[in-house]
Amino acid sequence: MWTRSHSTFVDDLSIEQLWQVWSDVDQWHVWDDVDAAHLNGTFASGQTFAFKPKGGPNLTLLLKEVKPNQSFTDMTTFPLARMYGQHEFIAHGNNRVEIKVTMSIEGALAWLWRKIVAEGIVKGLPEQAERLIRRTRVVNGLI
Repeated sequence: MWTRSHSTFVDDLSIEQLWQVWSDVDQWHVWDDVDAAHLNGTFASGQTFAFKPKGGPNLTLLLKEVKPNQSFTDMTTFPLARMYGQHEFIAHGNNRVEIKVTMSIEGALAWLWRKIVAEGIVKGLPEQAERLIRRTRVVNGLI
């Protein structure tokens, strides 16, 4: 299994504020680098969402595990491979929050999908975290 992680820290937002933005899948197109995303149901384990990355195909992702105000893991299925995105909010003291995303991919063709998809996602994780932080500040009237 191939795995890579990226963490960004923020001092002026709460986990609950960040969670509000990240769990609102239907609004990802406003702040994330995607053409569209639409949640089928509620933001809970076992639910799916339609997802179209910029320049990519329409996909259906599974919310493998959701722990409100803590973490969620999504799963994308490719031919002979599965890719997981684990998104975590970790409290450090009273005001510091770590936004940690871990991408992993497994399966017989993981090496191929890593090159085609996963490495590009990992490369964009720092910018994605900054866009999430900015959107959360806007939603909460901080900028």
